[in-house]
Amino acid sequence: MERKDWLQGAFILTLAALFTKVLSAFYRIPYQNIAGDMGFYIYQQVYPFYGIFLALSTYGYPVAISKLIAENKQSVYEAAIVRFSFYFLSFIGMVMFSILYFGASFLATIMGDAQLVALIRAISFAFLLLPFTSVCRGYFQGRGEMVPTAVSQVVEQLIRVGAILFLSFLLLHYGFTVYDAGAGAMFGSLIGSFAALVVLAAYMLRKQMNIRASIRLPKQEKRKVFLFLAIHGVTICLANMVLVLMQLVDSLTLLPLLQQAGLGEFAKTAKGIYDRGQPFIQLGTVAATSFSLALVPMLSQRQTHREGVYTAARLAFVIGLGAVVGLVCILKQANTMLFKDHAGAMELTILATSILFTSLTLTFIAILQGLGDVFRPLFIVCIGMMLKWVFNIWFVPSWHTVGAAIATCAAYAIMFIIALFYVQKRMERPLLSIITVMKTMQAAVVMAMIVIGYVMLTNELSVHHGRLFSSLQAIGGVFIGAFVYIIMIVKKGIFTEKELFALPFGRYFTHIKQRKAG
Repeated sequence: MERKDWLQGAFILTLAALFTKVLSAFYRIPYQNIAGDMGFYIYQQVYPFYGIFLALSTYGYPVAISKLIAENKQSVYEAAIVRFSFYFLSFIGMVMFSILYFGASFLATIMGDAQLVALIRAISFAFLLLPFTSVCRGYFQGRGEMVPTAVSQVVEQLIRVGAILFLSFLLLHYGFTVYDAGAGAMFGSLIGSFAALVVLAAYMLRKQMNIRASIRLPKQEKRKVFLFLAIHGVTICLANMVLVLMQLVDSLTLLPLLQQAGLGEFAKTAKGIYDRGQPFIQLGTVAATSFSLALVPMLSQRQTHREGVYTAARLAFVIGLGAVVGLVCILKQANTMLFKDHAGAMELTILATSILFTSLTLTFIAILQGLGDVFRPLFIVCIGMMLKWVFNIWFVPSWHTVGAAIATCAAYAIMFIIALFYVQKRMERPLLSIITVMKTMQAAVVMAMIVIGYVMLTNELSVHHGRLFSSLQAIGGVFIGAFVYIIMIVKKGIFTEKELFALPFGRYFTHIKQRKAG
């Protein structure tokens, strides 16, 4: 019964994570439509700071605290651990707040835009909420109650997205600048975080939890808890911070490099166009990321079980390659549908290619964490950030935002190779066999031929090539491409019937596979 409850709780958290990630990628599209490429650039410059807070307060510290609570559920030290975790995170939150609030001018100067100071200061207040949201979520998860965390995540994202879009639209409607709209968007994010705290507080009041117990942690226990929070709190959420940290490198380096290359004021708009690639990358990798997050607790519970690793690797490769090929085939139409025009085609094509590497890298990082490896994921992420920084310096002066896209793709590719090497060392057979790779590539080629043929045919039949037509083309291309690709993957036997049955709509996939076998 206990294992069943645990699985149900993990499923609820996975669904909540999937919903919030999809929404987190989608809301950028209407925001760009409201604020334009210039407004989108402003928002994306500061967003990585909030993204780090979100990763720490949603995936990092709650998971670390939940492990401590789970291990001390019946212990007299439970309340003391909760209190110590709160004090520890209060210190971290204050440090991060101080860096962003008092260092806003310095950070804005590094970013090449002094007008970002107000936005950086606005988002700094989110870190003051870090101890409250993290400890509440960690406490509930440690006791096997996943609903409060899931509800708070969904409410946070819904309120946040609604507030961002409403405030930015209102401010621009009444004649305020795009920088004011960006500050409004940051304030909207704070409203969302506060809403999550209100939800968690309501659940805590119902529980009537008492953390004022007089029992204190012994010095040795305190040291153990401190080290666990200091190390595991950050490393656990690395899989969720990879995309944000890469965006942070772009925020700190890309605009100054474009300005030095002679783009002047257009550098900001160019960065805004380049930033259109982030929703594509996030949407393309969300399925693999959600799967890898669900995989971590499964591996830690069953150290001897490794078949899940092979399934995860194949699934990430199949999803990643399918997303890359499908998106590249309809990129012009999708760009016009989502962002009004097809500017930045080359940059977005290169960024779309990186979806394959991000899907595999995030999955392998999650696998390493699930196998109890703490430091190698940290090493992989640090190497990726350093490479992205260096590649930006090398490529951006000559190729501008195309160079930044190449830098992103190259950094993710190298991260994937390192992560693959570390995971493969622990496995008995290749994670991705030559047969699997070839069969998946064949399915992708067939899909590409059909989707490109569909796009060319519809272009010939229509004389009106406006945004509505591009939207219909893109949506049609997604459904046709996905249908063809899934049928090809299933028929080629890349997954076993047992694996297919475990996937959403798995029953239908097994019917297709059985029909082929018959």
